[in-house]
Amino acid sequence: MKFLLIFFLIFFQFVLISQVEIPKTLHNLEVKNAKIVFTDPKTKIEYIQADKKSKYTIDNFRNCVVGTETGIKFDFKNKELNGKLYWGFYPLKNANAQYPIFYKKPATILNGIAEIEIKDEISMKHDIADFINKKKFKIGYRIQDDQGVIIYDGKANFKGTGPFELSNSIISGPFINMLTDSSAVISFETNFASKCFVSIGNTIFSDSIDVINHEIQITKLKPNTKYEYAVVFGDNIEKSNFTTAPVNGSRKPFKFAFASDCRQGQGGGERAIWGVNSYILKKISALTINKKSAFWQFTGDVIQGYLTNPAELKLQYSNFKRTIEPFAHSVPLYVGIGNHEVVTNQFDSDNKSIRINKFPYKEQSMEKYFADEFVNFSNGPDSEDGSNCDPDLSNIDFPSYKENAYFYTYDNMAMIVLNSNYLYTADKTKTDVIGGNLHGYIMDNQLKWLESVLNKFEKDKNIDHIFVTIHTPAFPNGGHIDDDMWYGGNNYYRPYINGKPAEKGIIERRDEFLDLIINKSKKTVALLCGDEHNYSRLLLNSNSNIYPENWDKPKLKISRNFWQITNGSAGAPYYSQEIVPWTNDVKYFSNQYALCFFNINNKKVTLEVIDPDTLEEIETVNLK
Repeated sequence: MKFLLIFFLIFFQFVLISQVEIPKTLHNLEVKNAKIVFTDPKTKIEYIQADKKSKYTIDNFRNCVVGTETGIKFDFKNKELNGKLYWGFYPLKNANAQYPIFYKKPATILNGIAEIEIKDEISMKHDIADFINKKKFKIGYRIQDDQGVIIYDGKANFKGTGPFELSNSIISGPFINMLTDSSAVISFETNFASKCFVSIGNTIFSDSIDVINHEIQITKLKPNTKYEYAVVFGDNIEKSNFTTAPVNGSRKPFKFAFASDCRQGQGGGERAIWGVNSYILKKISALTINKKSAFWQFTGDVIQGYLTNPAELKLQYSNFKRTIEPFAHSVPLYVGIGNHEVVTNQFDSDNKSIRINKFPYKEQSMEKYFADEFVNFSNGPDSEDGSNCDPDLSNIDFPSYKENAYFYTYDNMAMIVLNSNYLYTADKTKTDVIGGNLHGYIMDNQLKWLESVLNKFEKDKNIDHIFVTIHTPAFPNGGHIDDDMWYGGNNYYRPYINGKPAEKGIIERRDEFLDLIINKSKKTVALLCGDEHNYSRLLLNSNSNIYPENWDKPKLKISRNFWQITNGSAGAPYYSQEIVPWTNDVKYFSNQYALCFFNINNKKVTLEVIDPDTLEEIETVNLK
């Protein structure tokens, strides 16, 4: 019987692998002996797909809690997990931004199991949730392994005073998304599939069916108006508020915040909560609210990423969202994609490995998983299908740009969010032999879409200022001078699709990009970037040196002064400044943690940069 089971498992795996269609965008890949194999045409070495096993995934921490006669039991479905479980109530007072307050006695996790005592342990002295009287409460809990690594922060609602029963709970969110002058989307995730609703005044908005991931559209709102809202899930309610945008062209003063790169840093503790520097991210989130920002733009590398297991990717995304959610109840966060969001197929040969964007693209690409996690506008291009590099015009061969390339407006400002890691092959030295796209390269259809959106806003009398944000700087200054849109000055690097190189190299494509946002757009104020873990302010002009020595192709003439603002200082490990041809144009460079605030006052734009860790002002400068 055991032999038959093993046989059928192997046979089933063989059938699954055999049915996987290798994308036409790639080459030198084939199925051999029920495994996908890449053969390097130069060395003839075979790399066999061997995705890494994850130590922890989101599956360990979802549906892991149940009530008992006297408390709560946790089963993390991992016998190798030992450590501590810290837990505590959410205070009864409904503050706008809340984290749990941990109780003085943590529980021991042994072989993946932990239990906490509530009925006989918690008296009026420590009952900050007033569960003894109200007969229900919300707890937060933190899992730390025996090495001191914080893995996950969770939350759950319970009812009763013993026995205790798990209630319908919001385990992620709620978040304000896609804010306009008359609408918004409130998104959240619950532990049970259910139909939830949001009440605003006397109006009810609800799901149409029972779901776990809720995206509730709120409509018919008034511009520039503060609304109180309540999310009702089961017999629980959570309240918060948000303020709609002004009508475009109102030209009322406002500010927005910008940062990127909060993937885990060094120093342990909350600086590395399984993929995220939660310590700095919390401070950035709190400062964003404190400074009364209208919204927050975060452009890439929100997690450590570079994973092969989508369930671990979701665990890291969950830690990012749990960190920011107390503040994102009321202020919208718009997220762009970076290289660390990649989830890959990994191919190994001895001690070497290569990684490419996971496929099939429709179900498993980094773009698909990113769109599943965040609620962004869907007004971007469709994909690179139909572009000059499309290997098969009759089929869909590329990932979607849905919710990873998009635009939005607020009053007299427009933000265009780009994806510079589309169809990403993580090893740039193998792009020509395996196919895919580079870190930093904007492909044809996205560039055409950018041009059309810029033209739209150039003609829009209600829009005075355009910002373009992308994870990779056009001009790296410290940490990424060997890639981004420079590659050490080597124009050889470019996408390869089905064995064919793109016509334009990385520097040529950079120039086409710059021509659009600088020369053909008069309203674009700045390019907002991340990737490099520092803050820098670069002023480009017609005298800027932006080419390698012996450049033998046409040179772009920059027609006006233009800012590149790089802020990858949200917690990732630091990079120092390096020497590049445009170093003299760098007006400010800092290795401090940084949060940028762009103050918009009619036709004037002022940049204020603050260290969220110390609250020290780094600099304030007029951009326009």
